[in-house]
Amino acid sequence: VQLQAFGGGPVQAGGFLRLSCAASERTQWRFVMGWFRQAPGKEREFVAAISLSDGTTDYADSVQGRFIISRDTAKNTVYLQMNSLKPEDTAVYYCVADGTLIRSSWSSSSQYDYWGQGTVVTVSS
Repeated sequence: VQLQAFGGGPVQAGGFLRLSCAASERTQWRFVMGWFRQAPGKEREFVAAISLSDGTTDYADSVQGRFIISRDTAKNTVYLQMNSLKPEDTAVYYCVADGTLIRSSWSSSSQYDYWGQGTVVTVSS
């Protein structure tokens, strides 16, 4: 499975962006897809994940209530709607996918087998 992320760019604080992640082939129903991010000089961190089978979602505390992850299984695509953006949301955002995760592992980057190339989000104050 190859993942390609789109939608990053510059935005002012308080603004919004929508990231998209397209999978190269039909991902199976058991897959989990999501997003991680890495800011300059910081560790990579979990942002959000979604189950393709039933749409169950999980979010990092730092984005809860501002970001929304969704899926379109017909298009093999996952979206991340990012609202009320803050300068601390500035990072490279990576799309991820895996077919074997249990929910307690969704926030662990080492558990994902498939990674996209990353898209840069820059939020200015």
